[in-house]
Amino acid sequence: MIKSLSQKIKGDKVIWMTVVLLCLLSVPVIYSSVASQEAFMKPLFKQSFLVLLSLCFVYGFHRVSVGLYRRLAIPFLVGSAVLLILTPFIGVKLHGAIRVIPLFGFTFNPADFAKIGIILYLAKIIESKELDTFKEFAWRILAPVAVLFILILWGSTSAALLFLMLVLIVLFVGGIKMAFLMKTAMIAAVALGLCFADGAVTHLLPRSTTALNRVKSFFSADDATEGKKDEQIDYSKMAIATGGFIGKGPGRSTQRYVLSQAYSDFVYAIIIEEYGLAGGILILVVYLVLLFRAGAIARSCVRTFPMLIALGFVLSIMLQAMLNMGVAVGLAPVTGQPLPLVSLGGSSLLAISISLGIVLAVSRASDERNIVEKNKAGEGA
Repeated sequence: MIKSLSQKIKGDKVIWMTVVLLCLLSVPVIYSSVASQEAFMKPLFKQSFLVLLSLCFVYGFHRVSVGLYRRLAIPFLVGSAVLLILTPFIGVKLHGAIRVIPLFGFTFNPADFAKIGIILYLAKIIESKELDTFKEFAWRILAPVAVLFILILWGSTSAALLFLMLVLIVLFVGGIKMAFLMKTAMIAAVALGLCFADGAVTHLLPRSTTALNRVKSFFSADDATEGKKDEQIDYSKMAIATGGFIGKGPGRSTQRYVLSQAYSDFVYAIIIEEYGLAGGILILVVYLVLLFRAGAIARSCVRTFPMLIALGFVLSIMLQAMLNMGVAVGLAPVTGQPLPLVSLGGSSLLAISISLGIVLAVSRASDERNIVEKNKAGEGA
């Protein structure tokens, strides 16, 4: 049975190992993070179930042909936009904002899947090479990006900024003309200025005020508008400082009792407290290995679409991971972004699993093409 399963699992084996490692590590980490709660078994069972479901998602999506993902790019993008539009009407409030939709006892965040849609869409459009003028670029790229950005911004500022940063990186890697990118950066700067300016736009985007307060609090120790958040960062730093090099040991965290988001925003601090600096470095290295392998897969691609989706999805995971770890160590304001594959699961965990499944689909297709080419070369010899 194991041999049969290994034959069905294709794609980059290193990525498979990093996915399994992070997913398995998340279970004891979540157990430690929520053990201070009375109903701690419920999130533990939830995480265990979602880890198994996520691995099934990775396996299922890695078996799909890359060509099908190319055809699904626009439907996926449109579907994400529709769900984002519906969220304020059918969604529920979570951490002070309506940004998730209840589904079968779980919460579903359309913003997590909008990133999948935009990466597939950008890769498809860039591969078509139909962006000769800035007008075409604005109509086919900037317009859908702007719509999704505003929809995501309504519910989460940090998710919207990560989304925008990801888009700019994908456009740069995709070889878009530098003049177009410079104009895009200027437009983005003006748009962000309007979004966070004091006035009507701020009232239309409820999360912008919270984001501004967090940034002010981060840069000013005297600003008491987000005192509670400052305390959370202090507790996170304390967890890191007391972890030492090898940590206190699994299940021995003390800061989990005071960190309100120990299982999500500050899970990296719990990891360092219990597994030490060595554990924190190991997690960082695993993400860097994931990025390195994605680069290797991208270099093996002969077409633009698979190359961009392989890099785009892993870069999305890396940006989110770096932001989460940056918050935990006090290098960034509190954002509410989970640590990919490690924080308490939800739609983010499933969306990342889908993303990695697609990356592995690209790797599988590349490996199969190489085998065919070698066979042809052998026959020719």
